Amino acid sequence: MPQLTLDLANGIIAVAFATAAKAGMKPLSVAVLDAGGHLVAFQKQDGSSMLRFEIASGKAYGALAVGMGSRWLNNTAIERPHFIEGLSGVSGGRIVPVPGGVLVRTVGGDLIGAVGITGDTSDNDEACAVAGIVAAGLVADAG
Repeated sequence: MPQLTLDLANGIIAVAFATAAKAGMKPLSVAVLDAGGHLVAFQKQDGSSMLRFEIASGKAYGALAVGMGSRWLNNTAIERPHFIEGLSGVSGGRIVPVPGGVLVRTVGGDLIGAVGITGDTSDNDEACAVAGIVAAGLVADAG
């Protein structure tokens, strides 16, 4: 089974940061989790505010928890807030239902992890995650 290695995770983060810099975005924080929800790598740019680790990892963790990108969680929070409240409860408050959490799949479709990004708009966070994942030769599943 393919794995989301530290080298791949750091490459995803580097491309996400470069994508943000090219677009003039605010400082980002990026968490990369393996398929079991364990942290592989985390980096935050200078100037990132506090709680960015919790937000970035919460976006990735939430995506893994439901097998969908965190954009799905965001839409579900609007349509079915009781469901998201329940997820938050059973996860110990770890899920952040906001776009910016993107699943990482192999070309063959195997789920190997997720990337969570925070710092700019949710759409920009998600776009940077997708750019990093694709540049690593993997498939971004924003759901």
